Amino acid sequence: MNTLIPAWVDGTLTPTDKLLAHEKGLKHKAVSVFVVKGLDILLQRRALGKYHTPGLWANTCCTHPMWGEQPSACAVRRMEQELGITGLYPEFRHHLEYRADVGNNLIEHEVVDVFLAHVHRPLKMVVNPDEVMDTRWVDYHDLLAEVARYPERFTPWLKIYLQNHADVIFGPDLIIASKS
Repeated sequence: MNTLIPAWVDGTLTPTDKLLAHEKGLKHKAVSVFVVKGLDILLQRRALGKYHTPGLWANTCCTHPMWGEQPSACAVRRMEQELGITGLYPEFRHHLEYRADVGNNLIEHEVVDVFLAHVHRPLKMVVNPDEVMDTRWVDYHDLLAEVARYPERFTPWLKIYLQNHADVIFGPDLIIASKS
């Protein structure tokens, strides 16, 4: 795995090996996407071959932009690579930073651009089995209850997003959807 991602090394944004960034806990850029349909959120279960947090449920997709790649382009690219989703152009919702232990002596210290995409029709997906082992739609309120009851089933970043940033990520969208 010799993927270079934008990470801060000695205060300077530098192309850095992805695994090294996680081993050293370097602050690095990331992108997360939530696809929603009404009150339902599309989740993915990470493939068992992933080098951290395998088998855990996460938001629709998340990744690190390539060096020089715009976050919005990264979001579109990764939805297609992980889930085969095309034709969606998520809108920017929030910029946040978090640091979390993701197991195996690896740290995610991410500066994340979070995007949200609405779908109003059945969504065609072709899941990449190297990235994703399962997907499911879950009602936002049911997701909150499930995370509270079974936190070990979810990635650290999804729990952080829901606990600390849901109002900004989802904003009035869920309220509006619950009234339609």
